Amino acid sequence: MSEETAQTRTIAVDMVARVEGEGALRVTVKGETVQDVELRIFEPPRFFEAFLRGRHYEEVPDIVARICGICPVAYQMSAVHALEWVFGLRIDGGLRDLRRLLYCGEWIESHALHVYMLQAPDFLGYESGLAMAKDQAAVVTRGLRLKKAGNAIMTLLGGRSVHPVSVKVGGFSRVPLRRELEGLKDELLWARDAAVETVHWVADFDYPEFALDYNYVALRHPNEYPFNEGRVVASSGLQISASEFEQHFIEHQVDYSNALHCKLQGSSYLVGPLARLNLNQEHLTPLARQVLADRRIELPLRNPFQGIIARSVEILYALEESLRLIELYESPSEPALPVVVRPGTGMACTEAPRGILYHRYEVDVDGVIRDVKIVPPTSQNQARIEQDLRLFMPRLLRLPDKGAALACERIIRCYDPCISCATHFLNLEIKRESIA
Repeated sequence: MSEETAQTRTIAVDMVARVEGEGALRVTVKGETVQDVELRIFEPPRFFEAFLRGRHYEEVPDIVARICGICPVAYQMSAVHALEWVFGLRIDGGLRDLRRLLYCGEWIESHALHVYMLQAPDFLGYESGLAMAKDQAAVVTRGLRLKKAGNAIMTLLGGRSVHPVSVKVGGFSRVPLRRELEGLKDELLWARDAAVETVHWVADFDYPEFALDYNYVALRHPNEYPFNEGRVVASSGLQISASEFEQHFIEHQVDYSNALHCKLQGSSYLVGPLARLNLNQEHLTPLARQVLADRRIELPLRNPFQGIIARSVEILYALEESLRLIELYESPSEPALPVVVRPGTGMACTEAPRGILYHRYEVDVDGVIRDVKIVPPTSQNQARIEQDLRLFMPRLLRLPDKGAALACERIIRCYDPCISCATHFLNLEIKRESIA
């Protein structure tokens, strides 16, 4: 839809697929200058922090898993780590390995979905993954089978692939037998080869020239690529524990969005695969390094459009890590450590597919949740998305309305925003004002 007057021009485009949740984009232009960019999240408030207050700690893993159908494991892992901090529990050995394996399953299924069905069509000129499947059935089938491999891990360890039910404070309600994990190996070996093909495939895409100087933020562990544990680090030099998160990362409300914006010391920053890969490249496997070298891809990557490369490399890493963990697996003697309830406050960060996910819980003497704070990765990236759109918009001002809208959507999809897992809808409005 387009409206034009002597002073302003407003363009509205809706029904854009491949964005998770309900949001809109409003861009104000004066002459040839971009005056303002607002990413408006009008997804209704979901009140999960309020739902958790007054609940017993044992209910938390199942409740937070319902926050997202794409990355429920991340919500469960941040929650149980924070609560185990309160109760003085340390999860090691086979139970820790199983949590890491469960996280691998989530990364594989989430990244494969985004790479093949959400972002790749942008580079190949298709309006959707389904349209792409008509011409490239073998490619889309490879992507869906990759996603299915991740789902299989989540189903075995979590009880089901969506909203897993076996995660609990102290461990799991049930742990798999070794032969059950062995049953995954043949498919994961196929998926590892498919992941190598995926990196080669996306490396051939045509990327716009758009390198930026980001402040990357991710977890960093001394010995491994980060999933559940590590210090919060930034390319600006920050190195803190999760318990210090709220001293440096501040959320604030903007009047045009139902989602909070989070800033680091007053500035935007970037979380997610691009940040993780650039800050943890020393922990990549030899195979992942070799594939990057074969394609002459040098790190750090500074182009947001190349987030699809980072996701593809992380699919490969997660598959190799899955096979390693299965090979080493020894079934724990008990599925969970005993919990001794005590009051306190616990904080934890883990790495969701889209970036750092922070949880804080205050627990009373009976194990009842008295206060909660959850900072998801999408709210952390929102200010950065707006900033990148502001920088890229001057290239789009002379495009027809539809072309400008599609180009903006392509940028937004680079960050894989998880506004929610319900609907797929984005309005883009460009308000053009003439210079007086």
